[in-house]
Amino acid sequence: MPVSVVLGAQWGDEGKGKLVDVLSENIDVCCRCQGGNNAGHTILVNGVKFDFHLLPSGLINPNCVSVIGNGVVVHLPSFFKEVEATVEKGIDVTGRLFISSRAHIVLDVHQLIDGLKEGELAVAGQDLGTTRRGIGPTYSSKASRSGLRIHNLYNFPEFEERFRKIIANKRKRFGNFDYDIEGELANYKLIAEKLKPYVIDSINYVHDAIDSNKRILVEGANALMLDLDFGTYPYVTSSNTGIGGVCTGLGIPPQKIGHVYGVIKAYTTRVGAGPFPTEQLNTIGETLQNVGREWGTTTGRKRRCGWLDLVVMKYSHRINGYSSLNLTKLDVLDEFEEIKIGVAYKYNGKVLNSFPADLDVLSAVEVVYETVPGWKSNISKCRTFEELPSNCQKYVLRIEEILGVKSIMSV
Repeated sequence: MPVSVVLGAQWGDEGKGKLVDVLSENIDVCCRCQGGNNAGHTILVNGVKFDFHLLPSGLINPNCVSVIGNGVVVHLPSFFKEVEATVEKGIDVTGRLFISSRAHIVLDVHQLIDGLKEGELAVAGQDLGTTRRGIGPTYSSKASRSGLRIHNLYNFPEFEERFRKIIANKRKRFGNFDYDIEGELANYKLIAEKLKPYVIDSINYVHDAIDSNKRILVEGANALMLDLDFGTYPYVTSSNTGIGGVCTGLGIPPQKIGHVYGVIKAYTTRVGAGPFPTEQLNTIGETLQNVGREWGTTTGRKRRCGWLDLVVMKYSHRINGYSSLNLTKLDVLDEFEEIKIGVAYKYNGKVLNSFPADLDVLSAVEVVYETVPGWKSNISKCRTFEELPSNCQKYVLRIEEILGVKSIMSV
């Protein structure tokens, strides 16, 4: 059975966790493929709120196994804190939560370095807006072949030697910062034993599940516009958040992938710095922010808000090849008299034929908008497309028409 994938189609925070929770009722294995605890998925089940950062959202389904893949970077103290919080809310994870032995470990020193590098990497006086969870420095260690993986914990003399070398090298680079080497090493000895029941060869596990015709869902973190290669670099995360990250982060070949769900808000938001062409620094943006409750699960930061940008979405669809779109938070637009859709960018008076790589260009574009009438009614109780007001239906159909992708409604 082909593997299904849920991906963020904009700048993140589109509501992927909600869709994964719905889909996971009919799946056997839910996998995370990239990122770390720098992103969050909020799920409300029977009045109980779950904030997942490292754990796959499929964990809510008691019949679903959750796998943290090799492409994820894992801060183990945060992992156990999240497991404990989930168990306290009545979710039994015994025998159905696993971590790849190939996943890289986020050390506390990576989190320390994240804060130090933020100032170094600031562009034009603007911080990049990282969550300072150590994600970027861990991926840097991975790329420079100096990182530590989960399986290294089980040859502790080697782990200790390499750990000490990492700290020594960081001190050469960033100065003699205060750091409790002995305390962290002692903690990792305890963690190694506690972690053992969760550690698997995820490549074998996932492929055995595929060969057994199990229903598998991959849950992406962040979103395409934060992709290390395709996002608004350098205002991006440190992993591949698109369809390519699914293959490399779990060892799944492309031909095994079936349905790709792109999750898209009915408007646009982003957290942190970087160009945002359709951003509304006015009462429209404030309304979207307040009605949509736009603040981050991980950091609590307020999200920047603007009209739906279909230039971004065309670009996102080209790269990820969505089979269908999950349109979320449509009801946030209920009270607008009219709604705008960004359909093209102009630069120096000419329409651009693609999403620009150059952020100086992106910062200077003029957005070409289509204006459509609002529906001025509460749609939060609508459960079928036919129940939506006529103008709301037209808004959804126009999005489908421009992108050439059908949507699955989610109010």
